[in-house]
Amino acid sequence: MSDPVLSAILTQIAAILHQQIDREVRLVAGVKKELTKLETELISIKAVIVDAERRQAKEEQIKNWLESLRYVACDADDVLCEWITATKKAQIADREKHKVLSSLMFLCVGFSRVIIRRDIGLKIKGINERLDEISKLKDRYGLKVVTETGSFDRPKAASYVVETQLIGRDSDSYRIVSMLLSDGNQQKLPNVLSIIGMGGIGKTTVAQMVYKAEAVVNHFESRVWVCVTDLFDEIRIAKAIIEDLEGHGSSLCELETATRKIRSLLEGKKLLLVLDDVWTEDFCKWEQLFNSLSVCAAGSVVMVTTQKETVANAMGSRDKIHLRQLSAEHSWSLFKEFALLGRSEQECLALESVGQKLADKCKGLPFSLKTIASLMRFKKSENDWLDVLNSEFWELREAQGLFPPLMLSYYDLPPPVRQCFSYCAFFPKDHVIEADNLVKLWIAQGYLISSENVEMEILGREFVENLTMRSFFQDIKKDRDGKGILSFKMHNMVHDFALYLNRNDFSAVKITNGSEQNLERARHSILIRSEDIRFPGIHNAENLVSLWVQAFNDSPRIVVRTESINPTFFLGLNRIKSLDLSRNMIGELPMEIGKLMKLRYLNLSHNPLVELPLTLSELFNLQTLKLNHCYHLKILPSEMRKLINLRHLEISHTDSLKALPKGTVRLVSLQTLSKFIVAHIRESSVCGIEDLNNLNNLRGCLKIEGLGCVSGATEARKAELKKKTYLSEVHMDFSPCTVKGRREEVIQALQLHELTIIASKFIWRE
Repeated sequence: MSDPVLSAILTQIAAILHQQIDREVRLVAGVKKELTKLETELISIKAVIVDAERRQAKEEQIKNWLESLRYVACDADDVLCEWITATKKAQIADREKHKVLSSLMFLCVGFSRVIIRRDIGLKIKGINERLDEISKLKDRYGLKVVTETGSFDRPKAASYVVETQLIGRDSDSYRIVSMLLSDGNQQKLPNVLSIIGMGGIGKTTVAQMVYKAEAVVNHFESRVWVCVTDLFDEIRIAKAIIEDLEGHGSSLCELETATRKIRSLLEGKKLLLVLDDVWTEDFCKWEQLFNSLSVCAAGSVVMVTTQKETVANAMGSRDKIHLRQLSAEHSWSLFKEFALLGRSEQECLALESVGQKLADKCKGLPFSLKTIASLMRFKKSENDWLDVLNSEFWELREAQGLFPPLMLSYYDLPPPVRQCFSYCAFFPKDHVIEADNLVKLWIAQGYLISSENVEMEILGREFVENLTMRSFFQDIKKDRDGKGILSFKMHNMVHDFALYLNRNDFSAVKITNGSEQNLERARHSILIRSEDIRFPGIHNAENLVSLWVQAFNDSPRIVVRTESINPTFFLGLNRIKSLDLSRNMIGELPMEIGKLMKLRYLNLSHNPLVELPLTLSELFNLQTLKLNHCYHLKILPSEMRKLINLRHLEISHTDSLKALPKGTVRLVSLQTLSKFIVAHIRESSVCGIEDLNNLNNLRGCLKIEGLGCVSGATEARKAELKKKTYLSEVHMDFSPCTVKGRREEVIQALQLHELTIIASKFIWRE
């Protein structure tokens, strides 16, 4: 198993250690010595990580050595997090209580800190003893110091290629379109047409081109695309069809009800249904759904893509298209479209010979050609190209789960980008990954470390762009300016590769009953929950750092039912850093959530929550809190001021939330605040417009609600909006309505004209 996260974890630990040694003046005897020893040992081990990661593909003992090292590194990370959290919380307590604490109480606090340091010192000593053994094995295995060669290419405009045509697939596409439009498709049930071929051959790409062809668009009244993947879930597929047809999600949870809805939507219409990446050979799973399509007009077609002919037979395919590897000529055409982009004619001629040999190694697989060609775009000289051509990775067999072009591209990335890519195995196949959310998850895991000049969020977006340039991501959706990436998907083979790198770390479990889920060994887990299954319990979750309880419920405007969480659910999540409980119909959150000391990312969106427990304010390390579409949420915890590390507070579509707690003003690290609410009732416990004055790191879009409650220019000026230079949009809501003169006075006093914002938008409503 590859361990891409290790290098960056060690770098982070060493950096934290260095800071702590510098800052701690009075350490308990022996603790500083153990800290220094730990730092020295980690730096020594880190120097050979590159050699170890590359040798593990062939040497089982190196793979096991990395596994042992990873566990020790994670334990060290836990101890350091515990220390830093305890120190910071004590500092906050000092500031809040110094006016009322007696000298005796100060003495008790100081004594408590000595105990904490001594306890942590003992833990670090134990970690050092384990590292000693690992270090001895390092020398025994002959691991060498290797300089990392991976490069980070900062994104440039139009830095990734959009394939302008389907090279080598014209005849296949023409045949498929002809079959779809044929007058012979007149039977009662839709005709089933299967596109069959090995992984990476281009089945989905061909199907997409056909699906979007003008003649096909004009021929079919309804077109629906569903990605099926490994698990053929009839209810999920039925709901996906309904969602595509209606344009919004469906709350139906019974197959019979869903198929009845499909019949009502499609009756008498000519349908093209694409089922992409089908694996099941069990016709019984498909039969009820297929029969519901009998109401469609004659000429309807179900188009299936699959790697297995037995699947095509089970689906009842009347027509089959077998995709073959590209010819040498077409392979070279596709390769050079990506690899030689932007090079001079002289450079192209110099690289052509090596390039054709590289194209030949891809064996006519379009996916391999695009992957390796995207890598070669960043190789400048002929010697660089020869190094790739002669790499030992070409000797690895795909049957082992190793895909040479992906391996070459992967190891050409610097360690921080490698570890961020590997985390993408956490998402299900064909999942639409939101770039902004992914970056926040990377930050939560500690994969992004900010420097003086570059914020973590900016660095994360650059990583997304970089991975896109190298064809790790596809189906890119961009913002309205066409510059930033909003979302993307991963090709199934890329997902399989990422999962291979971390196959012992990631787990995805579909919950079929109410029993507790055993999450032993997994570090990142998804529990896939159907609507008719109650909220799951878990055990053996001590190693979990990421957990997503995946459900598919939208938060209703009118609450009929809610789910409850057993408080014991949180007690075993000692290492959890990111927790996603969105769309689970949770009506109340247990106070035990406040015990998750390492939690940095919490998503509670689309839940019918009315309030949050006060203990949520104890999540000192929390960086991202998502509460979008919690329509019934009326109040945030009164002690929000304690969340001093909070960077993103997402509270859009929280219509019942009419005020923010006063402590919000202290959250000076906030970059995202969906809306700032000026309370209708003036109380010392809630925010007024003046409490915006210190939130100068806000960026992106800010909505200000309740401006109708602002008394006039003097009060509005206190918001200091002119200092919020990172904002790109300001939305102003003047409800409850005020007289027009006061509204103009407030707008003028907010000094929006002094903001140096590009493409500003100032929108108000009454």
